[in-house]
Parts: sequence; C-alpha cells; structure tokens
Amino acid sequence: METQGRRLGEHSYGLVLALVLASVIFQVATHDSDGARLTTIALGAVTVIAAVQTAGAHRALVRAAAALAGAVTVASGFYLLLAGEVPDAASAVVNGLLIAVAPTAVAAGVLRQLRTEREVTFHTLGGVLAIYLLIGMFFSFCYGAVDQIEAGALFSQTAHATRSDELYFSFVTLSTVGFGDLTVRTDLGRTIAVTEALLGQIYLVTVVALIVGNLAARRRHD
Repeated sequence: METQGRRLGEHSYGLVLALVLASVIFQVATHDSDGARLTTIALGAVTVIAAVQTAGAHRALVRAAAALAGAVTVASGFYLLLAGEVPDAASAVVNGLLIAVAPTAVAAGVLRQLRTEREVTFHTLGGVLAIYLLIGMFFSFCYGAVDQIEAGALFSQTAHATRSDELYFSFVTLSTVGFGDLTVRTDLGRTIAVTEALLGQIYLVTVVALIVGNLAARRRHD
C-alpha cells in the first residue's frame, strides 16, 4: 500500500510548480516583514518536501528533508512568538534546501520518468518548468549574496535592495525582458546577470522546447 501510494505521487510535478510559483509571487508582492518571512519559510519547506516526494526520491531523503524543513519552520514560528522576530538563519537554511535539493530532486525524477516510461507527459512539462522557476530563485539568492559581500548598493537605482527587488530583477533577467528599471552596479553583478540570461534562454530553447515539441507530437499521434 505504501509503495502504491508512493507511485501515485511520483512525477506529478504540477503541485511543485504551483508551490514554487506561489512562493515567487508572494515574495515579490509583499513587503519584508517577520510574518512574510515566516510564510516564505513555510512555503519553501512545503516545496522542498513536495519536490523530493514527487520525484520519487529515496525514503530516507524524503524523511530527512521533511524533518529539517519542518523543524526549521516550527522553530521559526516559536521564535517569532517568543522574540518577536524571525531569524535570518532560518530563512537561509530553508532557502538553501530549496535551491540545492529541490531542482536536483525534480531533475532526477524527470530523467527517471523519461527512462522508464519513454514518453513526454504534462507532468514532465510541469517538472521542467518548476526547474526553470527554481533557477530564477537560485540567481535571486546570488544577487542577495553579492549585495551582502560587496561594498555599496547592488542596484544603481536604489541604495537598499529588498528580497522583492532581487527576485524581480532575477526573473526579468532570466526571461531577458530587460525593463531597465533596475540595473546591477558592479562587475560581479553584471557577470551573474549575463550568466543567468544566457542560461535562461538556453534552457528555454533546448529543454523546454524539446519537451513541448515531443508533447505536441505525441498528442497529434494519439
């Protein structure tokens, strides 16, 4: 029964995609506060658990990810009640799990599904799109790291970049929209931005295009 339930849950990446999208939208749309930070931690924790579960990862990995993400979320909630704030370390732990564990688990699950089923499905498309959004989140944390490491402001247009600014700039860069309302000021920031733009376009025109093309061909055949 446990094995059957696990199989039913594997390769259904729509939930992972929805959680990642919800996390991105929430962080961009809300102001930085302890309550918003706690909600972001909870969303990240649920996303990590859903990613490793959906990808059919080993049970030990699922339990470890669930235990760590859940413990950090609960501890953050208690800390907020007792101290009136959410520690930055908690955000760092969950965000680190999100950008390190989730994309790897989803990619491994997608590859495993393609090898075993030998066909492209809408679940496959959901998986590769979830990875695309996770790439954008990863680079947003890179911009945050640059902002902390280098002297001076990250962006030319604002002296204090927020989490919303970093996420917004990351996805604008990843999709190569380039509105120009925010521009990185340092050489390291520009290097990361160029890398993200190239990676985003290469991923779209190769991986996503290949998956969509195969999915369309299968539907015509059916």
